Amino acid sequence: MAQKFIFTLLGLVFVLPSTVQAVDLSKKSAQKEYLGQQLFFDTALSKNRTQSCATCHETGQAFIDTRGKGTAAAVSLGDDGHSLGDRNAPTVSYAASIPPFHLKTNGIYAGGLFLDGRSATLADQAAGPPLNPIEMGMDSEATVVTRLQENPNYVAAFKQLYGEQVFADSDTAYKAMADAIAAFEKTALFNPYDSKYDKELRGEYTFTDEEELGRTLFFSQQFTNCNQCHQLETLPNRSGEVFTNFEYHNIGVPENTALRAINGVKVLDEGLFQHPDVNDPAQRGKFRTPTLRNVAVTAPYMHNGVFKDLRTVMLFYNKYNSRAASRQINPETGNLWGKPEIVSNISMDLLTFGPALDDRRIDALVAFMKTLTDQRYEYLLGTKN
Repeated sequence: MAQKFIFTLLGLVFVLPSTVQAVDLSKKSAQKEYLGQQLFFDTALSKNRTQSCATCHETGQAFIDTRGKGTAAAVSLGDDGHSLGDRNAPTVSYAASIPPFHLKTNGIYAGGLFLDGRSATLADQAAGPPLNPIEMGMDSEATVVTRLQENPNYVAAFKQLYGEQVFADSDTAYKAMADAIAAFEKTALFNPYDSKYDKELRGEYTFTDEEELGRTLFFSQQFTNCNQCHQLETLPNRSGEVFTNFEYHNIGVPENTALRAINGVKVLDEGLFQHPDVNDPAQRGKFRTPTLRNVAVTAPYMHNGVFKDLRTVMLFYNKYNSRAASRQINPETGNLWGKPEIVSNISMDLLTFGPALDDRRIDALVAFMKTLTDQRYEYLLGTKN
């Protein structure tokens, strides 16, 4: 009998076989999703067989990495057991909604996977981590494909889904692997749209007074500018809202100096300017606006994990509009907010909108964002923020 891995998600026990078992599924898409599920959890696709996609995107933790402690929690530990990245591993919840990288008619870049948009599609993104030397650490596509072929059930499934000649060259087989993982990431497990926000829209939940105030402020054209970057749909079609317009901005996030002290990175993270198809210096320091779905349970925050608490993030935005000395202090450090890592190109037109917010309104916005938590992750709200 094949070895089995067991994990529990909200009381439901999932049994994941270590090899892909023969599955009698009527639809090719369902077969592909099943194959992608096995690949997503397969540690054999990393150099030392210790890391899978699910290692940095934990199913029971809203698809983020919770292994790190202290400063190291800002980023992910590599398969080699000592390498630390320089960017926070974002949730892959609702990542299927991210459009291909493109330049909008307003002159702003949008879309693309990874925080700098360098992968055009979900499948392209899935192809990245196995070959990243500080992530899964495999040295080539051919090495990954050799690992796939160790498993006869993978071989059978790949040939059934992608053709008998799928292993004729490594590039074809590797792209098939990424395609299957992307198919799994498009399933309802990653995109349930069942938060209190969604239920309120369907008349199945009533916001508290604080949550309602937060919603009013969030979508306000007078008090905040949240929805300028974190709203895609317009009324009355907000049921599919992913709470991002996928655009790129530099919001003045400070360098995570504590992290840099332990990961050894010495260069500035220029974000979008590092995209292979972007050579405009005006894009330095810009990162793609993330979804706010599950934001209350996916700390730490910002591209470099520099903030630990969601309320801190709101206070960081509020500092641009407040002259109060107390609002210029980072509550997590007790010191002044750190200087922006990239000081040019900050989107001040978006950041200096509206009046400074008092504590009541800050708390209301946080309360509203908690309603964006998928139902199965609501239990995490009591342990974070």
